[in-house]
Amino acid sequence: MKVLVVNDSRAMRRVITDVMKEIGFEVLEAGNGIEALQRLDAEGAPDLVMVDWNMPQMNGLELIKAIRANPVFSDLPLMMVTSETELERLTLAFKAGVNDYVKKPFDKAAMVDKLQLLGIAV
Repeated sequence: MKVLVVNDSRAMRRVITDVMKEIGFEVLEAGNGIEALQRLDAEGAPDLVMVDWNMPQMNGLELIKAIRANPVFSDLPLMMVTSETELERLTLAFKAGVNDYVKKPFDKAAMVDKLQLLGIAV
């Protein structure tokens, strides 16, 4: 299983990467939405993309819209990993095509639960 972790914070990417590796994922990383799209174009679809909301150059909502605009990635599971809790913003993410979200901070058990809800075997 492969996951693309998209977050502008190197420290947060490390935290997410460590949890996902513990669960058994191979982890790819991108520091913003533009890098994420480049990785997807170059390497194809992973099993999951984990997207931060607040990033420079291309935020998480813009990235989700860009991914969903490409028919190749129409079924790609997308998960927001964010500190955003405002219902209006989460609703925008779901309308844009995110499958689920996990609130930071999270632990391994919470991530496993979310992955299982998405139908991703762990």
